[in-house]
Amino acid sequence: MVTVGCDRATTLAAIAVAERHDDVFATVGLHPHDAVKGTDTVADLVTDAEGEIPDTVVAVGEAGLDYYYDHSPRDVQRHVFAEQIALAHQHRLPLVIHSRDAWDDTFDILDAEGVPDRTIFHCFTGGPTEARGGLDRGIFLSFSGIVTFRSASDIQQAALDCPAERLLIETDSPYLAPVPHRGKPNRPAWVTDVARFVADLRDAALDEFSAASVEATRDAFAGRLGPAL
Repeated sequence: MVTVGCDRATTLAAIAVAERHDDVFATVGLHPHDAVKGTDTVADLVTDAEGEIPDTVVAVGEAGLDYYYDHSPRDVQRHVFAEQIALAHQHRLPLVIHSRDAWDDTFDILDAEGVPDRTIFHCFTGGPTEARGGLDRGIFLSFSGIVTFRSASDIQQAALDCPAERLLIETDSPYLAPVPHRGKPNRPAWVTDVARFVADLRDAALDEFSAASVEATRDAFAGRLGPAL
């Protein structure tokens, strides 16, 4: 499991959990909601006291833009997103992106700063056009429980269009529980429901789809998730 940092407190908590459990890993990031806190509040957590990246830290993020809530001013969001892209480049780490209602600016900033070698659109909420924009830039698309919602036809089409080697699945717990668990607090175990839905959508055997998603996930995180199971 990869548990995601959204500010200093949640990043420290993610790292602490990862240090206690094998096969749990952490990201270091500042969510666009918290962009006003400044990148310097999390940047030092990428490395340990010796300046090395711990085995538990596998990516920068989640970073990005959220123009739906605008909890931080948009110019601050853009600046902090660019800084976290630079942080991923500096440490040669994958980048996990949150983008909501901000696709044009997201792509513009990525193009200006350079897309890190391993970049993931976490909880992908775009349609075929946004999916193509990401795929053309070498980005992985990660689908959450939203893809199972009846109203998510654009996201479902993106999941159909996405090559298997670029397709990841997730839960985004504790939010966005997939069908048939909607309305309940989400949990990592329900990633199986996301996998089953997307496999059926793509007319793929569940075991083959699951194996492909695991391989894509290991590739997306640059092999930092430990030995293959």
